[in-house]
Amino acid sequence: MAFTAADVKKLREMTNVGMMDCKKALTESDGDFDKAIELLREKGLAKAAKKADRIAAEGVVCATVCDKYGVGAIIEVNSETDFVAKNADFQQFVTDLAGVVTKEAPADVEALKTCKMGDLTVQEALQEKVLTIGENIQIRRFERFDESTVNVAYNHMGGVIGVLVGLQVSDNLKDNATVKELGKDIGMQAAAMNPSFMDKSQVDEATLAKEKEILLAQALEENKTAAKPKPEQIIHKMVEGRIGKYYEENCLLQQAFVKENKVSVEQHIAAVAKELGGEIKLAKCVRFEKGEGIEKKQDDFAAEVASMAK
Repeated sequence: MAFTAADVKKLREMTNVGMMDCKKALTESDGDFDKAIELLREKGLAKAAKKADRIAAEGVVCATVCDKYGVGAIIEVNSETDFVAKNADFQQFVTDLAGVVTKEAPADVEALKTCKMGDLTVQEALQEKVLTIGENIQIRRFERFDESTVNVAYNHMGGVIGVLVGLQVSDNLKDNATVKELGKDIGMQAAAMNPSFMDKSQVDEATLAKEKEILLAQALEENKTAAKPKPEQIIHKMVEGRIGKYYEENCLLQQAFVKENKVSVEQHIAAVAKELGGEIKLAKCVRFEKGEGIEKKQDDFAAEVASMAK
C-alpha cells in the first residue's frame, strides 16, 4: 500500500516520533498505520518521544580536544535530574557525543543526530538512552574549533561548567606545553568569572549606550549630595572612566588575571608570548554552564500530597 507525505506527517502527530522514523515504519508496514505504530512501539520510539516534552534542565557539559588532530569541541546534554547527570553511563555518552562532534563536524544539533555513533545514528543512540535511563535527554548545543587554533579544554565541577579555548599562535609555539597551560588558565578564568564578552571591542553599541546611561544617572545623583558639586563636563569624564571598570568586570581579556590580579588576562598572554619568543592571541573562547537559561520545573510536594489525600 502506497503512502504520502501527509501520512508521514499524520503518523508523526500521532506518535511524536521523528519524520524519518515514521517514514521507515510506514515503508516497513506497507502503509498500514496500525502496523507502523506497532513497529514504533516495538522499537521503543513512541515511548521515548513521550518523555521528550518533560523539562530537562540538569545534565553535563563536556569540553574535549582530540589528541590526534587537535580539534576541540564543547557540548551540553541535558537530563531531568542531577542523579542521572552523575551516572557514569550518561557521562560517557556525553563524552562520546563530543568525540562525534570533533570527528564529523556537524553543522547543528539536527545534523549531529544523523551522524553515526558506532552501529547506530546519534538519534537512535539517544533514544536508547532515554529508554534505558527513563528520563528525557536532550542534546542542547555544541561548538567546534578546528585545528587552525591551539585548542584547550577545561571542565569544572564534574561537568557543571565547561570552557573551550582557542589560541592563535606562531609556528614555533604550536606544540608548546606552556601555551597549553596558558589555555587551561584562561579556561579556568572564564569558568570562574563568567565574562559576557571576550574583548571590549565585542561590546555592542546598544549595551554600551545603556551602561553609560546608567552610570551617568548614578554620577548625577551622587553629585546632587556632594559637598562640592562638579561641573557637568567633569561628570561625563567620570562616566568614561567608569566604563573602563565595566570592561574590566565583563570582558575576559580586560579582567584581572585570577592567578596574578595585578595584570589583566590580555597582559598575561602578552607576557607569556614574550617569554616564549613567539606570538599568542586569544582567538576564541566558549563557556557553557549546564542548564543556564532553562526554566526549571518547581515541584510543590506539599500540594501534591494534599491533593492525594482528598
